[in-house]
Amino acid sequence: MAKVWAYFDAVGPLTGRPWPIHYREDEDARLARLQAMGVRAFPSLVYPHKPGMAAWLNDWAADFAAGHSEVLPTATFFPEESAAAYVQAALSRGAKVFKAHVQVGAYDPRDALLRPVWAQLAEAGVPVVVHCGDGPAPGPYTGPAIFAEVLAAHPTLTAVIAHMGMPDYAAFLDLAERYERIHLDTTMAFTRWAEGLVPFPDRLRVRLSRLADRIVLGSDFPNIPYGYFEQLAGLVRLDLGEGWLRGVLHDNAARLLAPSRSVNGPK
Repeated sequence: MAKVWAYFDAVGPLTGRPWPIHYREDEDARLARLQAMGVRAFPSLVYPHKPGMAAWLNDWAADFAAGHSEVLPTATFFPEESAAAYVQAALSRGAKVFKAHVQVGAYDPRDALLRPVWAQLAEAGVPVVVHCGDGPAPGPYTGPAIFAEVLAAHPTLTAVIAHMGMPDYAAFLDLAERYERIHLDTTMAFTRWAEGLVPFPDRLRVRLSRLADRIVLGSDFPNIPYGYFEQLAGLVRLDLGEGWLRGVLHDNAARLLAPSRSVNGPK
């Protein structure tokens, strides 16, 4: 967490504005805050930035979830020879969500070492939250065109595009309309902070309605430069109706995180 916070402390100049961590608190305080706010379940989204990290991050995440009933078991991966084996191990012990951070990891999601990983996740039906957009700063393998190649090779992959794919909102909405298992999370999108940098085009709002069942709440808590409720207020400001809001805040994620298909084969 200290390294993650150091990254955001440094990324401010790249975005043109400071990125003060709003919830720079210890673990117990963060857990208590989420419980007080009424968050029923959440993943601990971990991700490596170099080889040799993912397996022990997965062990930590599994232990953390085992000790806290509201925490979803999560896992991650990196393009390395051992990836397929530790991803299979994580699936076998009940991982509910995976995280792939293409920007921070600075790796090519089309890497041959990841082909069996994407295939495993597609077969299992376990969602993977993928940060593959160019925000807050582009990486060597970010942008919709590159991840579109992953989806073309694995069209049944259940992927959740982080941050609505900002700043390329339209292109990632295109992918969600093309692939029925693609979801988008709201992290930072629609907040006043993000709207000051990369505003969501008003002309795209009708597409949010059409994809009402595949948009899920994301927050990036605690690594955000504003209060948690600003994310919720941004969704309310869209004025897309109570049903749409209920789906984004609860129903869509509850359905997405329902028991997945067998890791040993298709249903």
